[in-house]
Amino acid sequence: MSTEPSDKFSLAIQVQPADIDALGHVNNVVYVRWVQEVSAAHWEHVAPQEIKDQYLWVILRHEIDFLKPAMPNDTVTGYTWVGDYHGAKFERYVSLYRTGTQELLASAKTIWCLVDAKTMRPRRIEQALVELL
Repeated sequence: MSTEPSDKFSLAIQVQPADIDALGHVNNVVYVRWVQEVSAAHWEHVAPQEIKDQYLWVILRHEIDFLKPAMPNDTVTGYTWVGDYHGAKFERYVSLYRTGTQELLASAKTIWCLVDAKTMRPRRIEQALVELL
């Protein structure tokens, strides 16, 4: 996984009762949902409405390492930043920490594809968009 930069975006997430599985901790599928939620929140935060109206992001690949379980009543802080891009594809990284202790719970690398909101076809990522992220 990529080294975390100091200027990464963060989002606080409260563990919900529905997130807990039969083992008494957050189910692994929930971590994947959180990766998507943190990523989407970053896009919502940085992109002006006219850009969001033009483009959508589609996930092509998730790689996730589960390191420690999140537990009931935990608050998790998700951090995200972007990596390299090629054509319409962009790397995004997400780290999930237990808030307060800063224990790393999971880290993920995802590959996203930029698509035109009208045609739903891949769009080459322009430098102006890179600067937003």
